[in-house]
Amino acid sequence: MSVTSWFVLAPLATLFCLFLRLYFVLPPSRTRQARKRTEPCHTAVFLGSGGHTSEALMLMSALDFSRYSPRTYIISEGDSLSAQKAIDLENRKDLVRLSLTHRAPDKSYTILTIPRARRVHQSIITTPPTALWSLLACVYHVTIVPFLSRSSHGPIFADVLILNGPGTCFVLCLAVYLNKCFGLPSPKLIYVESFARVRSLSLSGKLLRPLVDRFVVQWPTILNDGGRGDYRGWLV
Repeated sequence: MSVTSWFVLAPLATLFCLFLRLYFVLPPSRTRQARKRTEPCHTAVFLGSGGHTSEALMLMSALDFSRYSPRTYIISEGDSLSAQKAIDLENRKDLVRLSLTHRAPDKSYTILTIPRARRVHQSIITTPPTALWSLLACVYHVTIVPFLSRSSHGPIFADVLILNGPGTCFVLCLAVYLNKCFGLPSPKLIYVESFARVRSLSLSGKLLRPLVDRFVVQWPTILNDGGRGDYRGWLV
């Protein structure tokens, strides 16, 4: 084989292997086995600021914190309001548990800040560098930190990662898929489309629909296109 042929075929073979690997780690259409109700579940949720944060926290407020523990709230840098709202939710839950059990609850949550993939009104030209920086930060938290802090129990970033937009959640999904491609422990991905999306998916929803393990919508009209997804009624 000539050198020229090698330089042509080698990249093509590499791309073929990558696409083949991606195909095998895509979520299967069959239903996965449910976790046991008594089994704790480390839950992470991305708070996308504004209405996205409000919807995500309403989803979290419906969970039993004694089971869905510990919890990780992921925010974009500079979004102090979402961080405060997450703390307020935890404080309210603590008061409820204190009134029921008469015991001081454990502080079993963390707030993780990552760089924004794209800032508001940022030009398309300058977006790739910031998106790459955000992806590297996500890889650090999703892959490197759990690897360095691993123990006999094999901790991972989270058991479940809940996403509902906006754009930075796509970068988080890519970081999780890097783990999947290399056979590393990774969280199950659940995407809940915004309540505001009645007739069509958001851009994040369109991009993440084939990638996440569960794709949930709040309006049945969105599923008229025959694509994968679950309609569970109004969740927020």
